[in-house]
Amino acid sequence: MKNKALERLICGLSLSLVSLSLFSFTFPNIAPKDTTTATGYKLKTVVVDAGHGRMANGTWRGASGEYSQESKVTLAVAFKLRAAIQKEIPEINVVMTRTDDNDVLWQKRSDIANENKGQLFISLHCNSLADKVVRNSRGRRVRVPDRSGKGVLILVYIYRRVGEQEAAIRENEFEDKNYKEDADVNPTDPASIILLNAFKDKYRKQSLHFANLVNDEFVNTDGRKSEGVREQSVLVLARSGMPAVLIEMGYINNPEEEKYLNSEDGQNEIVASIVRALKSYKNEVEQTGASDAN
Repeated sequence: MKNKALERLICGLSLSLVSLSLFSFTFPNIAPKDTTTATGYKLKTVVVDAGHGRMANGTWRGASGEYSQESKVTLAVAFKLRAAIQKEIPEINVVMTRTDDNDVLWQKRSDIANENKGQLFISLHCNSLADKVVRNSRGRRVRVPDRSGKGVLILVYIYRRVGEQEAAIRENEFEDKNYKEDADVNPTDPASIILLNAFKDKYRKQSLHFANLVNDEFVNTDGRKSEGVREQSVLVLARSGMPAVLIEMGYINNPEEEKYLNSEDGQNEIVASIVRALKSYKNEVEQTGASDAN
């Protein structure tokens, strides 16, 4: 095999792949590492993505309720989430994809996450139901708002945009310049395929696990109704080379949910649930990473 960097990586991965479980696969040590200070995998960088924003023409992207916009709610929760993580898990660096009302294209959001070597991507959104069509008293079909939606929904990426996901993984994980160049020259190399598939499998499992931790907190601690965890092809998740989840925090076009999403108590409760899930997730991946490193 000509690709020496990949040979080294695959040799290192072979034993891990035999017993691959939820967190049994360890990130390959491509860059040289000081063995006297290495203590295993650490969750150091979390990316918080406030969904949508205000476009250049002044219009707001995203869903809206009777008096509020999704863009403003997600930004408010994102700021609270960053502050809570900094206070309760200070060793984690929090990167935000936007810090003002201006919209950021989904490609740029993923670029921010990858450029900052994010290890977990959390995208915050509000859900909404489309209008429903009914017949009025005259028998005519008319559209009326559907405000019946209620509860949380958490999305993780289903691997359909394979090329985008693999490009993101190369960008975020492979620090060896020669490896990146060789892999781009020969993308059909069996070693490259094995390595990328291993990362994709790990990311999928970690994304699902973190999503379920968050969902359990919403349901079991906060008593929220939930539509569960679903796999879906979401662009911003597809381009993020790391475990990633999209949290639909509630239905903003449901008056009761809109009030909850805009309240201090509601936002603080949402943030607290995410932070509890993050603590559990961090503890698990770091314990497994330290165990695998020994």
